Amino acid sequence: MRPVQIKRDSAAKELRITWDDGLISVFPIKLLRDECPCAGCKGEVLFGKVYKPAPLSIFQEGMYELVSLTAVGQYAIQAVWKDGHDTGIYSWEYLRALDEAFKNTAPTTP
Repeated sequence: MRPVQIKRDSAAKELRITWDDGLISVFPIKLLRDECPCAGCKGEVLFGKVYKPAPLSIFQEGMYELVSLTAVGQYAIQAVWKDGHDTGIYSWEYLRALDEAFKNTAPTTP
């Protein structure tokens, strides 16, 4: 499972990923930032103990403005945000799981 195309729509504030199995994932940029997988945002496990960071309680100017995406090997992309945050590496597996979770919680139209 790998993307065949990654396209950013700045006007819609979305990232669209077309996967090699035909699935198309559309991520709001805000969702990607809110779900940043880095240890500073999600926490980490050290010696079997889970360490969770304090929740980000303040809106920071530029935190939802995506500056760039860079490939990380053949398995992920790294986001750089306008507020300087750049430690989130979004693996293909993480993005697919995020897509599934987002589709399962997104409101549906009747």
